[in-house]
Amino acid sequence: MLRTVIAATLAAAVILPTAAFAGPIEDRQAIMKGNGRDTKMGGDMLKGAVPFDAAAANKILANYAAAAKAFPNHFPAGSDKGDTEAAPAIWTKPADWKAATAKFQKDTATAVALKPTDAASFGKAFGMVTANCKSCHEGFRIKKG
Repeated sequence: MLRTVIAATLAAAVILPTAAFAGPIEDRQAIMKGNGRDTKMGGDMLKGAVPFDAAAANKILANYAAAAKAFPNHFPAGSDKGDTEAAPAIWTKPADWKAATAKFQKDTATAVALKPTDAASFGKAFGMVTANCKSCHEGFRIKKG
């Protein structure tokens, strides 16, 4: 029963902008909120806080892949102003930003293709995806108080 609830929650909670929010900052914040939710759920499965569910695990990876594809499109010129944690490096070092997002896209696509069926294989795929988080958060994000 719990697995069904987890899978249904993940399936219903994909936070990718399907309709325009107020703008690119809000769109990318929504994507990151979804990534945070998926990171928590994946971590909880790997820690045993919730039972492993292969369908939910694969949905998490698919959500990451969709986020990786969509995310880079939400940083147009001028969207560095306002309520954002996006670092200036996104716009001043575009080649580095493009390389980081391309790696995230590649790693998420590879993780999805692994189609994990157990916690061990999910841990490998999840680790491949989440390894990208630190590099972007350190180089392309300003942590606000």
